[in-house]
Amino acid sequence: MTEQRARIVAHVVDHPGTHFNELLRELELATGQAQYHLHRLVRQNEIRRAEFYGRTHYFPLEWTEWERGAIAMARRETARDVLLELLERGPSEPQAIADALDVARSTLEWHLDHLVELDVVRKERDSRNRVTLVLMRPRETMRVLETVDPTLSETFVDRFIRLTDSLLDL
Repeated sequence: MTEQRARIVAHVVDHPGTHFNELLRELELATGQAQYHLHRLVRQNEIRRAEFYGRTHYFPLEWTEWERGAIAMARRETARDVLLELLERGPSEPQAIADALDVARSTLEWHLDHLVELDVVRKERDSRNRVTLVLMRPRETMRVLETVDPTLSETFVDRFIRLTDSLLDL
């Protein structure tokens, strides 16, 4: 394995779910150079590549499909905050989570739809058709959240989206 590929694998192991642009910035790689090495590493079964909602993420081989999806979502600040709220509060109504996070309900629902699709969160309905959000795997979710270390740029993008949502609500 070349030195560049070893650097990439080490970064992916240390930052599971890192996405392509983050990898470029953190390792100071040119786009073509990163594409070439990542393609080879994936093809040689050294790392795994997965796409989630517009972003390509890279993972060590040992992460399961569920963990890969959960990590990809937890790298988004709003989704991460939803998971933290549900861990702290337990089962909750969506509006309570939206209010606690100060996000638009539509933003919350976008993240919830993906968290539900990935079996991280479940929406339970009572006899009056009211929704309660429940974590599917609280212990595993806690492990995922401990693993994720968001970059400054990821945090900036997520906060910009929140700001835009709050301005549109006015």
